[in-house]
Amino acid sequence: MTISYAHRRARLAALLPAHEVDALLVTSTVNVRYLTGLTSSNAAVLVRADGSARLVTDNRYIEKTRGLDVEAAEASDVAAALAAPGVGIEAAHMSVATYQRLGSGLVPLGPLVEGLRAVKDDDELELLRTACAITDQAFADVLHTIGPGVTERDVARLLEARMIELGAAKPAFDTIVAAGENGAIPHHAPTDRELRSGELVTIDFGAAYQGYHADMTRTVCLGPPAGWQRDLYDLVAAAQRAGRHAVTPGATAQEVDAAARSLIAEAGHADHFRHGLGHGVGLQIHEEPFLGPARTGRLEDRVPITVEPGIYLPGRGGVRIEDTLVTRQGEPELFTKTTKELLVL
Repeated sequence: MTISYAHRRARLAALLPAHEVDALLVTSTVNVRYLTGLTSSNAAVLVRADGSARLVTDNRYIEKTRGLDVEAAEASDVAAALAAPGVGIEAAHMSVATYQRLGSGLVPLGPLVEGLRAVKDDDELELLRTACAITDQAFADVLHTIGPGVTERDVARLLEARMIELGAAKPAFDTIVAAGENGAIPHHAPTDRELRSGELVTIDFGAAYQGYHADMTRTVCLGPPAGWQRDLYDLVAAAQRAGRHAVTPGATAQEVDAAARSLIAEAGHADHFRHGLGHGVGLQIHEEPFLGPARTGRLEDRVPITVEPGIYLPGRGGVRIEDTLVTRQGEPELFTKTTKELLVL
């Protein structure tokens, strides 16, 4: 797998003239990794409109810069370059204190690199497929352990351990296991509460593999579902299916969200679905683009996105179903493949 970081920087450089800057100082460490291949907690890269670039980091990471296809520079050299007019900064990632220290002549810009990152190349898509395959397999391997008497925290620990055994570097995010009434809390943190017969359990988790993040949610039922549980599940499943089918190049973020949200609203549960329908995934678990009623922009080809409608009934429980998929001409490609039929354990 050979990633062309120079090509990525060239794509960024081509955007700079339209923003009336001659260079961009990239300080987000995730964006630095995307543009150079360097993983660190402290680095920046100055990308010029002519395509050249200068990378700076501290002594902890200097050895990791050897062999990269970008010139390393002293911090003083980059600071001198910033004194020239026409240098942009990532406004969302630089503190006011740093901005004031570097000089008021810098030009705050929006998320240029994040926009580039939204559309994935073949290497990135393959890493995401692997992350999602690990996620699917871990769920299949742990499923038989989920039942009355185990705790939410037990299930989370088993899933996270199994993902690492299967090759994940770590969980993509803090695993969510929400049983019974806790299922009404979209981002419930697992506790020592034991699972009980007759309740729904929502499990939201994913594997991180070589920097790329999977995201999947399934809701299972411990024993035969009650009528309201089956009805709730079927409604969310229908909404999730409608949202997936709406994921296509050219569709707006609002259109995709509405495809799922309208079904839930028509069934009288508008107030029980209060988060966006989905988000991009890649080097971060939440990245551009975002799907929601107030979101803007259109999906492009080759954009990995989640579709995750949910209904949350306070005091009773909830259902969420989520997949990671990627936009394609025609039908989207599904990356998480675990069945979306209600699993009765």
